[in-house]
Amino acid sequence: MSHVRQGGALLFVESNTSGTGRLFVHAARELGFAPVLVTATPAKYAYLQHPGAPEVIVAPTDDEDALHRLIADRFDGGAGVAGITSSSEYFIARAAGLAARFGLAGPHAASVAAARDKSHQRRVLAGGGVPTPGFRVAASAPEAIWAAREIGTPVVVKPVGGSGSVGVRACATSVEVGRHAATLLSQAAAAGADRRVLVEQLLTGPEFSVEVFSGRVIGITRKHLGSPPFFVESGHDYPAVVPADVARALTETVTRSTGLLGLGWGPLHWELRVQDGLAYPIEVNPRLAGGFIPELVRHAQGIDLIRETVRLVVGEEPAVEPLRHRHASIRFLFAPAAGRLRAVEGLDEARAAEAVADVTLYRVVGETLAIHGDFRDRIGHVVACADGFDAACAAAEHARDVVRVVMEPLVAPREVVQVAGARISAARMPEGAA
Repeated sequence: MSHVRQGGALLFVESNTSGTGRLFVHAARELGFAPVLVTATPAKYAYLQHPGAPEVIVAPTDDEDALHRLIADRFDGGAGVAGITSSSEYFIARAAGLAARFGLAGPHAASVAAARDKSHQRRVLAGGGVPTPGFRVAASAPEAIWAAREIGTPVVVKPVGGSGSVGVRACATSVEVGRHAATLLSQAAAAGADRRVLVEQLLTGPEFSVEVFSGRVIGITRKHLGSPPFFVESGHDYPAVVPADVARALTETVTRSTGLLGLGWGPLHWELRVQDGLAYPIEVNPRLAGGFIPELVRHAQGIDLIRETVRLVVGEEPAVEPLRHRHASIRFLFAPAAGRLRAVEGLDEARAAEAVADVTLYRVVGETLAIHGDFRDRIGHVVACADGFDAACAAAEHARDVVRVVMEPLVAPREVVQVAGARISAARMPEGAA
């Protein structure tokens, strides 16, 4: 581990736009470091408008050599920098490369960059004997269709890179495969991204994530997914209560897979499906979990993974021993359709409910919402914490269900759609009322 540089700047090369991005800044400041966000587009970070925002350096973040020169010039050859990291998966490898060039702590940049390629993950894990769904890599729509026919539909088609379920879709037919692959490849070409997609066997067993910190399993999270064909995560429960054989399969698979990919430093978020007694890795993210899972860990066990990641980044020894043994659950709020957010009712009732620890709305009334089929569809969340697993789940679901999201269609405002939790009902306006 590199020498601890007391005080100084803690640089974030881009960031999550909300959630953990903001929390990382707070943790850095609380530990006595000066947070600095290096970004090409500061306008996308709403938290920069709030009290406690970090210093911002506006610079292109797609050129590691240019960033190295900028940091060296700005921070006395790097002597004024305590650590360099990112809370955005897309920039973790670049931040790791910069940290290494300045002699700072960080993961192995090449291993992180390689692991972000889901096709690389599949090949390495399959070669190491880890249970792996059938998969093929395709660079064109016809190749994707051929791959789906070889594997057998239904399949999942996804970008080889990416995060937050963006672009991930279950496809039941070859026609769907071809259309979705063509869309993804077109988007990748326009963005200058990797022009390949992964076509893989659709697993239907329950989904879990395993949170890992420098090779140590912190805990298992049960995940709730929305309706097909998308894989939007609608909630999480931590730590999951699972049979001993399932916990063992998840832990052993993750431990072995982490070693195969060379990801022994820092936080990892593994996602897996359990089917026929085997734990199949879906993907690994070389970062802390999203979806506020670190907050669930903090509520349930008293481990602040964000704070401990900052400590690791600046060269200190992290503390990840549980301080308590409780359970925490999160349920996300969604709009049922694209339109204008007319009202969100019941928030105070949800906050007052038993065992509820947090109710947060991400959107503002009057905002126009689109439906993407990924994490961007979440408009808020409720978090509950209790001594028992079932109690935490029930409290979160109750709080979610008392919140009523009222949407107003943009084109033909003859309907107002209300959502109570996950249940949708439509109330048509009387004739002549429009």
